[in-house]
Amino acid sequence: MWCNDELPSWNSIFPAGDYTALRGMSANSVFEMFVDDDLLNNVCEESRKYALFLNCPDPNISVEEMRVFIAILIVSGYNQVPGKRLYWENSKDVRNELVYNAMRRDRFVQIMRFIHFADNTRPDLTDKMWKLRPIMDMLKSKFIAHYRPVQQLDYDESMVAYYGKHSCKQFIRGKPIRFGFKVWSMNTVDGYLVNFEVYQGLNPRRNVTYEENFGKCAAPLVQMIEDMPCEKRSLPYHLYFDNLFTGVKLLGFLKNRGYASTGTIRENRVPKDCPLPAKKDMMKMRRGSFESRLCKDDGIIITRWVDNAVVTIASTGHGALPLANVQRYSQAEKKRIYVNRPCNIGEYNKYMGGTDRMDENVAQYRIGIRGKKWWWSLFTWLIDVSVHNAWVLTKNAGSDVRQLEFRRQIAQTYLLRYKVPPKAPGRPSTSAASSSSIRVSDEIRFDGLRHFVFPTDSGKRRRCAGSGCCSVGRTECRKCDVGLCIACFALFHTP
Repeated sequence: MWCNDELPSWNSIFPAGDYTALRGMSANSVFEMFVDDDLLNNVCEESRKYALFLNCPDPNISVEEMRVFIAILIVSGYNQVPGKRLYWENSKDVRNELVYNAMRRDRFVQIMRFIHFADNTRPDLTDKMWKLRPIMDMLKSKFIAHYRPVQQLDYDESMVAYYGKHSCKQFIRGKPIRFGFKVWSMNTVDGYLVNFEVYQGLNPRRNVTYEENFGKCAAPLVQMIEDMPCEKRSLPYHLYFDNLFTGVKLLGFLKNRGYASTGTIRENRVPKDCPLPAKKDMMKMRRGSFESRLCKDDGIIITRWVDNAVVTIASTGHGALPLANVQRYSQAEKKRIYVNRPCNIGEYNKYMGGTDRMDENVAQYRIGIRGKKWWWSLFTWLIDVSVHNAWVLTKNAGSDVRQLEFRRQIAQTYLLRYKVPPKAPGRPSTSAASSSSIRVSDEIRFDGLRHFVFPTDSGKRRRCAGSGCCSVGRTECRKCDVGLCIACFALFHTP
């Protein structure tokens, strides 16, 4: 069944993606293609139910407030402070004026406490992700609906950092994020997330037949393809994946469905009747050597290539020819040399990396506000991925906007458009530590340099910062930037 022959080239007509409708759209308009009013209305309704479930008053969260809440989360990705409350701090070194004027601190904390996505009175205990399932399903459908088909798709695992206790938490040695939730992801070459599924062991939505034939890791790939609408599912895609998923059965199944596929393959998954030289024998060959065997009945070619290590790859879309030259450093000759590389190896390296690109982009400005609930890290990951997908669509439509600027445009638009500025300063602190110990360092307070009594700006009244003084006057120490009455001025600056 196996012969020393070459795989015919797999050529198919694939339509180009149409991005004309996205040209000229603002950043928040593209982002709202994913996080729209329907999704936020559902979040507000479930949050109200959760507050009643806890026997607490209705928080009355509106869609506009939820957009401001999401904008503050986005701001925390590129303007991080040690704690979320510091955005509303009086000290100018950490206070964010845009956040301060958009929502009160206690309101943000209240929304963060009650935000919910599923009805707690009707849990689906067979699904470990039931608390996030409604928002996950809505975002999946929107990711697929707004996906402009690209022929090359890669399927890989993505990690969402989480260090608490949960039965779905995984540990993967060698990953940039070793502890967290594992997410099966299907991405385009530029990182657009087409579909995803959080790994939870025994998935209640699993297809038992696919798991028996292809394993738990590769079965979600076939299911993700079937989740696409008919007009997108019928296109001749070329799928790329690594050796965790590659198997001869999977490649043959995808070929029968009209898809080409390429992936590195483990040695114990190479058919025993395939007459490829063993890896230990290939290691004795010169770098750049390769051997290929083709199964004509299934249209699968398996190529073994000698590089720094022996690489084995299986494909139904790329053959070993034509060869390309790549540079490698020769330890024996102490210089860079050119070695031969098979075509299917080069094509795999070119297109297998969309998931890693998405992870890299998300990691640059990942939401920095942390929560205590196990699903918080997944929820913030969904927001980050939605922003990333919107940015990728905008880039493909011809814009050259950078990701940081794209995130800032969304955050600034929401914080300015839907802001509810504070009507008056909050209640003064009644803690044992005076406000001076929080707002003014002792090095400035007691340095004895240029501390003078000044009238307040425009004659505004300011509460005295003196210990135990409750007076409200119109004098201040401009260097310390605190209100002080005449009687407390000297005591305040005396150690």
